[in-house]
Amino acid sequence: MASHPIYDLRSDTVTKPTKAMRQAMADAEVGDDMSGEDPTVNRLEKRCAEMFGKEAAVFACTSTQANQMAVRVHCQPGDELLINETGHITNFEAGGPVVLSGVSCRTIPGDRGLLDVPQLRGNVRADDQHLVQTKLVCVENTANMGGGFAWPIEQLARVGTWARENGLKVHMDGARLFNATVARGYSPKDLGRHVDTIAVCFSKGLGCPMGAILVGSKEEIRKARRVRKLLGGALRQAGIVAAAAEYALDHHVERLAEDHANARQLAELIAKIRGLQINVDAVETNLAFFDVDPALGYASQLAHALESRGVLIHDAGPQRLRACTHLDVRREDIPEVGRILAECVQSGFRDRPGTQFGGFWRG
Repeated sequence: MASHPIYDLRSDTVTKPTKAMRQAMADAEVGDDMSGEDPTVNRLEKRCAEMFGKEAAVFACTSTQANQMAVRVHCQPGDELLINETGHITNFEAGGPVVLSGVSCRTIPGDRGLLDVPQLRGNVRADDQHLVQTKLVCVENTANMGGGFAWPIEQLARVGTWARENGLKVHMDGARLFNATVARGYSPKDLGRHVDTIAVCFSKGLGCPMGAILVGSKEEIRKARRVRKLLGGALRQAGIVAAAAEYALDHHVERLAEDHANARQLAELIAKIRGLQINVDAVETNLAFFDVDPALGYASQLAHALESRGVLIHDAGPQRLRACTHLDVRREDIPEVGRILAECVQSGFRDRPGTQFGGFWRG
């Protein structure tokens, strides 16, 4: 058994439900959700639809499931979607669009994991029997592999307007959406005005054990429920986990600012370590990406050295690592993480196992 504390900064998916959240789950009123009879799920769906200014919502097991439900709602087999080249839907959902819906992904370069009209313009395919049909634009807020950046509302408005003018739908992968609203100061309803559907994850920054929500129009959500059934996601007494989501919306949204401050503080400590490079000003939310000097070794080797000292940070590329702050990382933990990181770099880590191909957990 380890004799030192464990500081787990791999992802905000590792959080444990708080005692108060567990109590809310234990007290939840439940019913058969697939039959529309779970009062807690029904209340959560109504609340989320209103929150985003949409007509309806459907509870899902995960945000990956909610994203894939949206893709199938908006597209037919043989269609394509447009997405930033770093997007979660195309890179980290096991090929879901093509496997589950017969939809191909056309990846587009963009700054910080985001897209804008200049990059999108010219990418809608002509209505020709030889070509797939472009039907959907997928955006991610915050953009995970783009560095945890949140969409500026003006930029989202431009993309939404362009999509409508070209007859396209827009889906937002909002796995860390509330990190974006807290960082940028806009509301969920502000986002909802510019996109057709939004998937929100409850098990990342909000600290729930599972669950996600998909919001959209009544017709879109009606179709999404059928897709949920097809994907094996129709639930029974789901109020137990919906209650966790309700608790999180009441108690865990505004506190995300603490995670952002902790990530920024960690970035400032990393910037002082010789051999590591980080753009402190680019740390906007709870994700801090930093690079290792190739002369020192691979990122995966540094990750192994840190693990032996009780700090869990996965590599995000041959020379890159990602640290994620969350509900279970305290402000007083940050200086200790910085100290251990500095000691590992200073003492060297080339003797540690690892290659340029690491095992980055991409959640």
